[in-house]
Amino acid sequence: MPDTRRFEGPSDLHMHSIHSDGTESPAQVMAAAHRHGLRTAALTDHDTTSGWAEAAEAASSLGMTFLPGMELSARYEWRSVHVLAYLIDPDDADLRAMTDRIRSSRLERARTMADRIGEDFDLHWDDIVAQTSDGATVGRPHIADALVAKGLVRDRAEAFSQILSPRGDYYIALFAPDPVVAVELIVGAGGVPIIAHPAGRAGVLPTSLMERMFQAGLAGFELGHRENLDAGIRALRRMCQERDLIMTGSSDYHGLGKPNQPGENTTADEMVARIVQRATGSAPVYA
Repeated sequence: MPDTRRFEGPSDLHMHSIHSDGTESPAQVMAAAHRHGLRTAALTDHDTTSGWAEAAEAASSLGMTFLPGMELSARYEWRSVHVLAYLIDPDDADLRAMTDRIRSSRLERARTMADRIGEDFDLHWDDIVAQTSDGATVGRPHIADALVAKGLVRDRAEAFSQILSPRGDYYIALFAPDPVVAVELIVGAGGVPIIAHPAGRAGVLPTSLMERMFQAGLAGFELGHRENLDAGIRALRRMCQERDLIMTGSSDYHGLGKPNQPGENTTADEMVARIVQRATGSAPVYA
């Protein structure tokens, strides 16, 4: 068995920085985790590992364990599926090729959406760029922040429910791989794949799809998440118990981008240890 003593105390395995759609630097994210009493924290920016080094250094300086991660975008039919990828090899060629393609698609999508919105509102591409940081994965949250900065909406929530809504005229779908491919890429990079917020309003994924994901190496589900609904959690918990899957809980912290707070959901020490034991791509950074 792995040394679970290294993971004593609260662990939050889903947090975002300015390297994707959070509003704080990786160091600030780790500082927020520390203020909320966390002992282990993961940085899981969308489709990028560019914040790992800064987060690891900050976590170590605060006496915390850093668990490297990423949130890989996937798509099944009309819905987005986000797969948390823990302890991957960040230099794996196949996974890097996919994340490069996704980020390129995000950029092209954001520019096209900005052009469409700019036809009806006072919004320009430079306004969106001003909301990003170097190396960030550009996405709808940055457009939302630009809309807020221009006074066109009150906050991100209003932007997503109105101007940026998938039902609206400005929306463009993002390229993302099939969820089975996403799992295969994560496993191929030595990582541990966990489906993020798997029981939200869109419902639990079809059993047939999940079976294919299990065959590809899916390790478990993020059951502790404020967007999950009770009925879905119960069904997935039964599945986890029957299959001995990993169950995690996380905040999905985005700084000021969402109301979520570090540590509002946490992962049991045993489950963190199982992730570490299963991974071969990289290792935690211990204080």
